Amino acid sequence: MNDRQLIRVRDVMKTDFDMVDGMDTVLMALERMIHIETKSLIVKKRNDDDEYGLVMLSDIARQVLAKDRAPERVNIYEIMTKPALTVSSSMDIRYCARIFSRFDLSRAPVVDNREIVGIVSYTDMVLKGLKTKSELS
Repeated sequence: MNDRQLIRVRDVMKTDFDMVDGMDTVLMALERMIHIETKSLIVKKRNDDDEYGLVMLSDIARQVLAKDRAPERVNIYEIMTKPALTVSSSMDIRYCARIFSRFDLSRAPVVDNREIVGIVSYTDMVLKGLKTKSELS
């Protein structure tokens, strides 16, 4: 019998996240990122049949800064990842880490019933998940 404690994504995810519209400019997104001190924003769905997107600082660095584009003239939809790969809040963090590794992700929106409930990153899984796991041992 396995007595290992299961740690789920919901146990380590951040529930504070911000969303941006795909039509917003990169400059607007940067202002929001600075205000809430985050490295990523979730891009809202346009309708119920649409999917969520994700824009990260690394996207802005590669597709705006490195290409010398004006952040006030680039829309989020031009540089975002969509559809964003999402994970379930009930997923074991070990499987979530495997998905991140397999698809070269650093963070992903967390969903329940097709609605965003948080965001999880490698940092969350390692710092919160492994710490919790060692405390339970």
